[in-house]
Amino acid sequence: MRLRAKPTRRALEPETARDPSAIRQAALNLLARRDYATAELERKLRARGFEVAALGPVLQELAASRLLDDDRFVEHFVSYHAARGQGPIRIALELRQRSVPAESIDRHLDAVSDWRERARSARRKKFGAAVPRDFKSRARQARFLEYRGFSAEHIRAALEGESRAEE
Repeated sequence: MRLRAKPTRRALEPETARDPSAIRQAALNLLARRDYATAELERKLRARGFEVAALGPVLQELAASRLLDDDRFVEHFVSYHAARGQGPIRIALELRQRSVPAESIDRHLDAVSDWRERARSARRKKFGAAVPRDFKSRARQARFLEYRGFSAEHIRAALEGESRAEE
């Protein structure tokens, strides 16, 4: 079986690479699918061949009209990934990789107050309601929660069991 190479994009014409309406249309096409952080959208548009100098004013205009909003992006990102059972460490790492401002990340992660319960829920979903008693099982579940991005405090709370959570 032969794998086909991904088709490469043709280089943009110099006029198109600088054209604000072409940049705006490409940005709107991307934003129609999902929210992007400003830096992430800029990277995508640069990869498509648009000139860096021409991107700034268009991105500022999109931000002014609230079509591009880093704060909204972070809020949705945190909400979605926390609901999927990921912890604050992993979510923050992924947002930093998308060049999101640290204060926005911290503010939205702090708004989620039940990280311990989310760690318990992720553990229950994967391993069942019974709390592990032997070291090997506890270590395995702790590694799973650590991979998911929960802190040592959250992991400890999740492995304490249901009786402690109810107190």
